[in-house]
Amino acid sequence: MSAVTSASSGDTVDHEFSFSKTDFDRVRELIYKHAGISLHEGKHAMVYSRLSRRLRDTGHKSFASYLQWLDSTTGAQATSEWQEFVNCLTTNLTSFFREEHHFHALADDLKPFVGKSVRIWCCAASTGEEPYSIAMTCREALGANANVSITASDIDTNVLNACRRGVYNADARGLDATRLKNFFLRGTGANAGRIRVKPELQRGIEFRTLNLMDRQWSLGEPFHMVFCRNVMIYFDAPTQRKVLEGIHREMRPHGLLFVGHSENFTESRDLFRLRGKTIYERV
Repeated sequence: MSAVTSASSGDTVDHEFSFSKTDFDRVRELIYKHAGISLHEGKHAMVYSRLSRRLRDTGHKSFASYLQWLDSTTGAQATSEWQEFVNCLTTNLTSFFREEHHFHALADDLKPFVGKSVRIWCCAASTGEEPYSIAMTCREALGANANVSITASDIDTNVLNACRRGVYNADARGLDATRLKNFFLRGTGANAGRIRVKPELQRGIEFRTLNLMDRQWSLGEPFHMVFCRNVMIYFDAPTQRKVLEGIHREMRPHGLLFVGHSENFTESRDLFRLRGKTIYERV
């Protein structure tokens, strides 16, 4: 066991692997470069906890060794390990119909699309609660035969696989009895206490891995609405601007951008203007 010093408190703690402030700063540099995520000093313990699993899996005895290997490896192995690195350091906190006012607003904003097609992008699909909440709202507002196309993307391949499966605990927060009956199948036997999204709800959803820091996205026709909620809080101001410019390019004029309750983009009035509570309209 190695004794190391916490970057945030100066306390000495026992760890399996050596993890210096230099190592922590290198992690911060690499995750910012590859995913745009800004880690502050208080994340030292979180980074150690999550990345130490990768050291065990790859056989490295120190963070310095692992990070040097990560940044110098090429080919398919490098692609795979960079994805694991990003998966470890992303945060996924979600629930069905989280920030419920957005879904009431969405239902109202869908009214002009009765009998028409509508395209919606969920930028951070996580384990699926948000895109399925969007899909349920669309079916309730427009009917079962509505022409709705939803793109559910995330940088984290592990949570996106869970999103594709669409399996949850039966007591999942945010679901009432009516929606459970209308949109989910109940598990039996070994799957008792679990629910699965009905195939017809999944049918209009495209799942794809996407890094918001990539220079170009190939997402097809422009979107009428985009949900990018509680994502920008992990980015610094220049990265936020870059992502907003990318989202702007993927949207139709006057399209709607739904953001998190603590996110404010009034400094980007040339791209979006505030239309409602944490809802922006594309300029």
